[in-house]
Amino acid sequence: MLIKQLYTGCLSEAAYYIESNGEAAIIDPLRDIENYIELADNQKTVIKYIFETHFHADFVSGHLDLSKATGAEIIYGPDTETNFPIHKAKDGESFKLGDITIKVLHTPGHTIESSCYLVIDENDKPYAVFTGDTLFVGDVGRPDLSSGDLSSEQLAGMLYDSLQNKIIPLPGDVIVYPAHGAGSSCGKNIGTNTYSTIADEKEGNYALRQQTKEEFIKAVTEGLTAPPQYFPINAKINKEGYDSLDEVLEQGLKPLSIEEFKRLALHDDMILLDTRKSSEFTEGFIPNSISIGLDGRFAEWAGSLLPFDKPMLLITDQGKEKESLVRLARVGFNKMLGYIDGGFEAWKNAGEIVDLIVNIEPDELAMDIPFDDHLVIIDVRRETEFADGHIRDAFNIPLNEMNDPARIATLEEDQNLYLHCGSGYRSVVAASLLKRQGIHNLRNISGGWDKIKEQGNIEIEKEKSVLN
Repeated sequence: MLIKQLYTGCLSEAAYYIESNGEAAIIDPLRDIENYIELADNQKTVIKYIFETHFHADFVSGHLDLSKATGAEIIYGPDTETNFPIHKAKDGESFKLGDITIKVLHTPGHTIESSCYLVIDENDKPYAVFTGDTLFVGDVGRPDLSSGDLSSEQLAGMLYDSLQNKIIPLPGDVIVYPAHGAGSSCGKNIGTNTYSTIADEKEGNYALRQQTKEEFIKAVTEGLTAPPQYFPINAKINKEGYDSLDEVLEQGLKPLSIEEFKRLALHDDMILLDTRKSSEFTEGFIPNSISIGLDGRFAEWAGSLLPFDKPMLLITDQGKEKESLVRLARVGFNKMLGYIDGGFEAWKNAGEIVDLIVNIEPDELAMDIPFDDHLVIIDVRRETEFADGHIRDAFNIPLNEMNDPARIATLEEDQNLYLHCGSGYRSVVAASLLKRQGIHNLRNISGGWDKIKEQGNIEIEKEKSVLN
């Protein structure tokens, strides 16, 4: 038996490859399926099953394309309804894979159809459990993403029963392989490790400690922040189906001349997305383009900030066109129409108009604060980050709210805006969004909060002060 965790850092997502005696299964595949097929080919195995733990909200699954490419059967747990053929497994149903068995454990709570898959080895011993979003390292799946007619509290109650009846009774040495690691918005505070054991989770996971159902419901529902806006879109795509990735790539991998790019960019609803590093973007970019660099949590921020129903043109580093497209497709974007041939350098060398963002160091900010009556500091970190420490009198507009007209309407024309985040990635995204909305009197604080804290003459406070 072989189990490989295939982890994608920018989504904090884990897919899994399992094989035994020439047969393989994939659990929770991403939309780009080449890695799974290549792995099976290298191992000289046949992909027999595709197991889905639930309707994922944070990425588009590769189940349809992988099934079409391999003939593998798509398996979901009980209470699953889709617009495409699946095997809807019963609770406790077993599937043979070579010399091992994979048993379905229906564990509703994160979603109604959520199920875990228990691997029973060649010696008929429980070996590992693939828990999807039911159980993470140090956390459990949030119960507010796909409730149908059920409240978060009702789903949390179901999750309590699932954990008590299906997960906690498993032997302590059973390995826990979850669908996500730290940074994912599918849990409140997922641990840094990407796998664990039942015994370790019983000892260290707040959700598995001895407690009443009422105590559990309160613990898992308290402190939930709003999920990224694209989560319902992705869940719907995973339930109803989608265009093949090959079709998306064929449409999006079109090199466009400068004139073709300019003509398409004139459309009012066109999105210009620049995927270069934020440090390169600030030095020069095509006017009205939005910076979301591949070097950060690219797909998550694209899904949170960009509309899915509008066409998109790409500006990328040369050689990064396909990667940009694939990572956009992973979270459901399908309307990419091409990329500028030669990237931003071709645009600049052709003498076209270029915009930029002024970067300043924290010591320059410290010198400006006492003398500029119109200076306004905008902190685009999350509210919890802001509350833990921020520049005195700074305003908090989290990046995910930067497209909210009500938040932007509070900014005034005569203000000199100084933007920062934690390290510099998010503030450049925010600056590009503001510039696209016609706000140009801004500066980006290089290095963000990490460097600001080191500056001895900038006053810091911890009281929460959120711009209303």
